[in-house]
Amino acid sequence: MIRPITLRQLVIRCVALIPAFVGIQVPTFSDERPNIILCMGDDHGWDETGYNGHPHLKTPVLDEMAANGLRMDRFYSAHPSCSPTRGSVITGRHPVRYGTLAPNWSIRPEEHSIARILGKAGYACGHFGKWHLGPVKADSPTNPGAMGFDEWLSHDNFFEMNPVLSRNGGPPETLKGEGSEVIIDDTIRFIGDAQRKQRPFFAVVWFGSPHEPYSGLAQDLALYDDLPASYQKRFVTLTGNDTGKPVKRRFDQVLRERFAEITAMDRAIGKLRSHLDKQGLRQNTILWYCGDNGVPSSGRLATPFRGQKGLVYEGGIRVPGIIEWPRQIRTPQVSNVNSVTSDMLPTICELIGEPLPTRPLDGISLKPLIQGEMKTRPSPICFWNYEAGREANRKNAKPWIDAALQNGTTPLVKIMNGRFTRNFRNLHHPEITEQDYAGSRSILDNRYKFVIGGQGGKDSAKELFDLQNDQAEKHNLIATNPEIAAKLERQLRDWQQSVLTSLTGADYAAQ
Repeated sequence: MIRPITLRQLVIRCVALIPAFVGIQVPTFSDERPNIILCMGDDHGWDETGYNGHPHLKTPVLDEMAANGLRMDRFYSAHPSCSPTRGSVITGRHPVRYGTLAPNWSIRPEEHSIARILGKAGYACGHFGKWHLGPVKADSPTNPGAMGFDEWLSHDNFFEMNPVLSRNGGPPETLKGEGSEVIIDDTIRFIGDAQRKQRPFFAVVWFGSPHEPYSGLAQDLALYDDLPASYQKRFVTLTGNDTGKPVKRRFDQVLRERFAEITAMDRAIGKLRSHLDKQGLRQNTILWYCGDNGVPSSGRLATPFRGQKGLVYEGGIRVPGIIEWPRQIRTPQVSNVNSVTSDMLPTICELIGEPLPTRPLDGISLKPLIQGEMKTRPSPICFWNYEAGREANRKNAKPWIDAALQNGTTPLVKIMNGRFTRNFRNLHHPEITEQDYAGSRSILDNRYKFVIGGQGGKDSAKELFDLQNDQAEKHNLIATNPEIAAKLERQLRDWQQSVLTSLTGADYAAQ
């Protein structure tokens, strides 16, 4: 039976046709702009997925995402440690520009954040899990809310089972359950609220896994009961769950727990994807997963790369990178184009039609890569492990933020400086000296990688690698290719000059 339409329905349909007649495309507010979810594993290295050939790990969800979406095999963290890399996601900038020099160094309140940009564009913005860019308490000038998120359920640092989290800056509270699932459940609640308000959503989901100390559910631990007996001969040092202090344990026992955490995180991501599917949201939701740095020594097993967390070699900075967006990525893609966490903000801004912040950025838009049109990166990526210890001990260093506002509140298992909470710092750096250029650093173009002080030693240690033919960085070509090394060194130095200028606060004065 054909139902007659009302006069109101007829008017609405006629109005909707007007743009087509005059040649204008008018995307609807909620239907056309994508929802965006950025997920990040903590200390999750490139090799620790099934799709990258790990000999033991079971990551069926990430494997399916890699098989269906855009798999970025040369995706990098902006820094070989956590806080700095996380800041690069929020700002699109290298972390030294705004003083996030190492773990437990905060971001600066003056930074333009991706949440502020998306919030102004009408997105509901939420943060869930590890923050680590300053305290998450209400009066912190660098908590997720201060950086543009409408709501947050977050931790100053990392967390385990039954996590202690702060909701919107309130007193820490214990939430029972497996840590990854706890924050995914709250992300799902947030998505439901955004749907009811008919707003597109932007969710940043930063897991506490698989950062040590490790633990796991019985069902996940059982998957790794039969690791090779040879792993029993090796011992590694990590945090003890009982004391929060360093303890030496058998490698097979440690791996069993680490792998269980990764599998639980993978399952939680699967729960999120299933929810998006059931709600009809998955087609136009960008789901972007990556790690924040390479594998630490306590979990280093199967990497084909040199180095580990804390080093600017591939093992410290190459991480899993996957984008799912079924509406736009309709056929699976595998990319060997260099890309980095600093690219997230520029990419998202271009995809939703928002202008970039008017200050130096280190990331570029990957929209052409998503469209299958980018075959090489137009500019190199630079990495820098700034000497944070020297900065902290600099004479007459003035705090950027009052120390009381930098004290954390959410406890974690690992004790540091006699505390189970974390305090943060960020310092003024008014003048640039020659010493400021020190620290291990590297520059990566489409073929070669130039490294200075890669092991954290003297700056005189210089290396050049051809990553197209030597991903393991075994063969130093600097003696046979001095011109290439010299060109890259000049580019790296020029980039450092720009970064140090930002560190002085010059970018803020120009606004």
